[in-house]
Amino acid sequence: MYWTLELASKLEDAPWPATKEELLDYAIRTGAPMEVIENLQDIEDEEEVYDSIEDLWEDYPSKEDFFFDEEEY
Repeated sequence: MYWTLELASKLEDAPWPATKEELLDYAIRTGAPMEVIENLQDIEDEEEVYDSIEDLWEDYPSKEDFFFDEEEY
Protein backbone atom coordinates (compact mmCIF):
# COMPACT_ATOMS: atom_id res chain seq x y z
CA MET A 1 0.00 0.00 0.00
CA TYR A 2 1.37 3.40 -0.93
CA TRP A 3 -0.11 6.86 -0.67
CA THR A 4 0.71 10.14 -2.34
CA LEU A 5 -0.78 13.54 -1.62
CA GLU A 6 -2.85 13.29 -4.78
CA LEU A 7 -4.27 9.89 -3.83
CA ALA A 8 -4.92 10.88 -0.22
CA SER A 9 -6.70 14.05 -1.34
CA LYS A 10 -9.39 11.85 -2.95
CA LEU A 11 -10.48 10.88 0.58
CA GLU A 12 -10.49 14.36 2.16
CA ASP A 13 -14.27 14.66 1.90
CA ALA A 14 -14.96 11.06 2.90
CA PRO A 15 -17.55 10.51 5.65
CA TRP A 16 -15.09 10.42 8.56
CA PRO A 17 -15.09 8.47 10.83
CA ALA A 18 -15.46 5.49 8.52
CA THR A 19 -14.79 1.79 8.22
CA LYS A 20 -12.87 0.17 5.39
CA GLU A 21 -16.12 -0.73 3.62
CA GLU A 22 -17.50 2.81 3.95
CA LEU A 23 -14.28 4.25 2.53
CA LEU A 24 -14.32 1.78 -0.35
CA ASP A 25 -17.93 2.65 -1.11
CA TYR A 26 -17.11 6.37 -1.03
CA ALA A 27 -14.06 5.93 -3.29
CA ILE A 28 -16.03 3.93 -5.85
CA ARG A 29 -19.01 6.33 -5.84
CA THR A 30 -16.79 9.38 -6.30
CA GLY A 31 -14.71 7.86 -9.08
CA ALA A 32 -11.43 7.79 -7.18
CA PRO A 33 -8.42 6.39 -9.06
CA MET A 34 -7.94 2.63 -8.92
CA GLU A 35 -4.82 3.11 -6.75
CA VAL A 36 -7.00 4.57 -3.97
CA ILE A 37 -9.36 1.60 -4.14
CA GLU A 38 -6.46 -0.86 -4.16
CA ASN A 39 -4.90 0.86 -1.13
CA LEU A 40 -8.18 0.61 0.75
CA GLN A 41 -8.59 -3.05 -0.22
CA ASP A 42 -5.14 -3.75 1.26
CA ILE A 43 -6.31 -2.69 4.72
CA GLU A 44 -6.35 -5.82 6.87
CA ASP A 45 -8.56 -4.74 9.78
CA GLU A 46 -12.10 -4.88 8.43
CA GLU A 47 -13.85 -3.65 11.59
CA GLU A 48 -11.63 -0.74 12.63
CA VAL A 49 -13.09 2.75 12.39
CA TYR A 50 -10.74 5.39 10.97
CA ASP A 51 -11.07 9.02 12.03
CA SER A 52 -9.05 10.58 9.21
CA ILE A 53 -6.56 9.91 6.44
CA GLU A 54 -3.81 10.14 9.06
CA ASP A 55 -5.06 6.84 10.49
CA LEU A 56 -4.45 5.20 7.11
CA TRP A 57 -1.27 7.05 6.14
CA GLU A 58 0.86 7.89 9.16
CA ASP A 59 3.16 10.15 7.12
CA TYR A 60 0.30 12.33 5.85
CA PRO A 61 1.62 15.90 5.97
CA SER A 62 -0.16 18.22 8.35
CA LYS A 63 -1.16 21.77 7.42
CA GLU A 64 1.86 23.03 9.33
CA ASP A 65 4.10 21.15 6.90
CA PHE A 66 2.87 23.35 4.07
CA PHE A 67 3.42 26.73 5.71
CA PHE A 68 6.76 28.47 5.57
CA ASP A 69 7.68 30.42 8.67
CA GLU A 70 10.26 33.08 7.84
CA GLU A 71 11.08 33.60 11.50
CA GLU A 72 12.42 30.05 11.77
CA TYR A 73 15.14 30.83 9.23
